[in-house]
Amino acid sequence: MKKKTLLAFAAALGSCLALALCLWLLFAAGVFGARGTEPAAAGEVTEPAISARGAILIDAKDGSVLYEKNAHEKMYPASTTKIMTALVVLQILDEIDAGPDSHLVVPAEAAGVEGSSLYLKAGERLTVRELMYGLMLQSGNDAACALAVCCGGSMESFVARMNEEAAALGCNSTHFTNPHGLADEEHYTTAADLARISMEAMKNEDFRHIVAAREWQSEESGRSFVNKNKTLSQYEGATGVKIGYTMASGRTLVASAARDGRELIAVVLDDHDWFADAYALLDYGFSRLGE
Repeated sequence: MKKKTLLAFAAALGSCLALALCLWLLFAAGVFGARGTEPAAAGEVTEPAISARGAILIDAKDGSVLYEKNAHEKMYPASTTKIMTALVVLQILDEIDAGPDSHLVVPAEAAGVEGSSLYLKAGERLTVRELMYGLMLQSGNDAACALAVCCGGSMESFVARMNEEAAALGCNSTHFTNPHGLADEEHYTTAADLARISMEAMKNEDFRHIVAAREWQSEESGRSFVNKNKTLSQYEGATGVKIGYTMASGRTLVASAARDGRELIAVVLDDHDWFADAYALLDYGFSRLGE
């Protein structure tokens, strides 16, 4: 009797061990994964892991958000500020019925501005077109100042116009103090606001033509500019828009691309892996649209 009891106990123990082993194998295979860690279903598009402190991805047609990360946190935009600068310049030109081949005289305030520069000289006579390409491709801070003073009447008036336009677009967490983006505590935006500004700018055909150019040369002065936005040469379907960098802002980028009749705008702020992250966001967006 004692022997039978021992045999029964051993059999039961063996069954328990076998069951435990089966369960362990199932957990290892992920069948009973923890909540929130289930593997993506076949064909499901997963969000990219990016290093940007703030980011957003929108559909350029209607502004619908496809991805966001701290998108409403105020941050420094650096030279992506110039998207708004260019937009306001084009609006003013339209209001006064002036074309991009109109000539401006470089004011003293624009000569010798720190940072990225076209090395303009006070009194130099240039077309608006050349200054606009220098602004958006070369990212000239002096070009931003020249355009602001000449088109706005003064730096202060032009910057006020930038802030008025931001408010009109619903960018309530944006405030500009200059037209170039050099660091200032009161000069800030958010990824969401910057995307909205970019979406509005990309509706202007003159703006689109400028930011889509990989390079440009002036027939008058001989100056040539190469676009610092590598998206145009590295990403399929790229259409613009602008890069930026200061010590305070870190690397900032607004990148747009179009495929199959759909255009997306990605914004990454304070991102050391700016281009790779922007491309990952665009890939994610196009994959979602193609589902």
